[in-house]
Amino acid sequence: METRHADDAPAPSIKKMGSAVAGLVQGHLELIGIEIQEERARVFKLFLLASLSLILGLLILVGLSAAIVIAFWDSNPIAAILVLCAIYAAVLAVCISRAIRLAKESVSPFQATVEELARNRERLLP
Repeated sequence: METRHADDAPAPSIKKMGSAVAGLVQGHLELIGIEIQEERARVFKLFLLASLSLILGLLILVGLSAAIVIAFWDSNPIAAILVLCAIYAAVLAVCISRAIRLAKESVSPFQATVEELARNRERLLP
């Protein structure tokens, strides 16, 4: 009887390789689907909270602005309105710059899929 050596390991069949590739593809598609669902839920919650915050913030801002203008109505109402507008413009500029910076710093929404593909490529390639 012949004994097999470690060097004479059987080559994987095409069916086994095809099955392995199909399993990898299925796993990646499932991961992409999960990531899309998570991202959709996160974006919806973010949109809802941002919308409510915007509405409530505008109501507060209008009320405070009206109170300030009424308080200065007898002395100098135009100056009060112009100062409020200058403050609003400065805050707007800060918010826009922070939003742009946040958008540039965001990570890829499919980072886990990309990492998994890289690990698979390292395992499969010699």
